Amino acid sequence: MQSYSCETKHIHLDTVKEVQKNMIKDNQLEKVSQLFKIISDPTRIKMLYVLEKHELCVCDISVILNMTQSAISHQLKTLKDANLVKNRRDGKTIFYQLADEHVHLIFNQALTHINE
Repeated sequence: MQSYSCETKHIHLDTVKEVQKNMIKDNQLEKVSQLFKIISDPTRIKMLYVLEKHELCVCDISVILNMTQSAISHQLKTLKDANLVKNRRDGKTIFYQLADEHVHLIFNQALTHINE
């Protein structure tokens, strides 16, 4: 079994101070934590996956994921509130897509990581 403790007590003070100086801020930590909570839901992951492939309306997403439009709308609101999804109106239809290239990158990096 691998041990995760130091064999000798020697603090690398310069390194410790450098990391402490650049430590993530509490407000950033909370935002990252919330982001991971939101994208940890399997339904929302599916929705991000289909929206990564194509801009879609609620009706399209509900057919693809075999879910009610109400359930899709509820999850889209969560994704939109987290700035992961944006929408545009075309007449009476609202189309959804990933919010920006960062969301594409996060999603694709996660897929690449799990497929290694």
